[in-house]
Amino acid sequence: MTPNLSDVRSSEQGTPVEILAQKRAQQTDSAMRVLVIEDDKDAADYLVKGLRESGYTVDHAADGRDGLFLALSEPYDVMVVDRMLPGPDGLSIVESVRKSQITTPVLFLSALGEVEDRVAGLKAGGDDYLAKPFAFSELLARIEALLRRSGAVPENTFLKVGDLEMDLLARKVTRQGKRVYLHPREFRLLEYLMRHAGQVVTRTMLLENVWEYHFDPQTNVIDVHISRLRQKIDKPFDKPILQTVRGAGYKLDPAT
Repeated sequence: MTPNLSDVRSSEQGTPVEILAQKRAQQTDSAMRVLVIEDDKDAADYLVKGLRESGYTVDHAADGRDGLFLALSEPYDVMVVDRMLPGPDGLSIVESVRKSQITTPVLFLSALGEVEDRVAGLKAGGDDYLAKPFAFSELLARIEALLRRSGAVPENTFLKVGDLEMDLLARKVTRQGKRVYLHPREFRLLEYLMRHAGQVVTRTMLLENVWEYHFDPQTNVIDVHISRLRQKIDKPFDKPILQTVRGAGYKLDPAT
């Protein structure tokens, strides 16, 4: 079990850095390591439980002081940081981390979801920004994307969902052995859907990860591209696999 910083300080001898180093030396866990800095107990418990169930090793800090200490003294694969914290706030923590030449990807969480809030988070050194409330599946998808971008997780170059196949190196898509020709944006959209096969992908996820929009452009760009994609990967075949989940988003599911 990952040591809690407050427990470590009260029950062990030595400095917090020495104690944590001793704890880490005893661990053989090779899972990706996530630091969660969140002061709301219910939100923190929810995040830590979900991330551990998803296979991550998780450290949690309940305030800015302990969060900054862990961020500067421990190696992590990704950090999930709340904006509003007692002690140094999330922006200050990330600014300090970047000034220390630590490049660990950072995902901001915040109830502050206006454009200027997201811009402030990104300018402070954050890599992504997720407004509360959020779906845990979206949080996981964003963490996975950050890990891929940082090179912590090797990216598959061949994807397969049922009888639909994509070769990213050859830029080739086939279904039932038949070539499917896609425009670049359609290819990128399908790649994202295939990497999240079986999961509901929200419109926000598509805008930010396929179009790299961190705001709603108030257009039907997603609907147009989903429609075009259906014409190519579903209409010529017996069984449609690209589903619309009403009120939620889209799902690529060969089982439906």
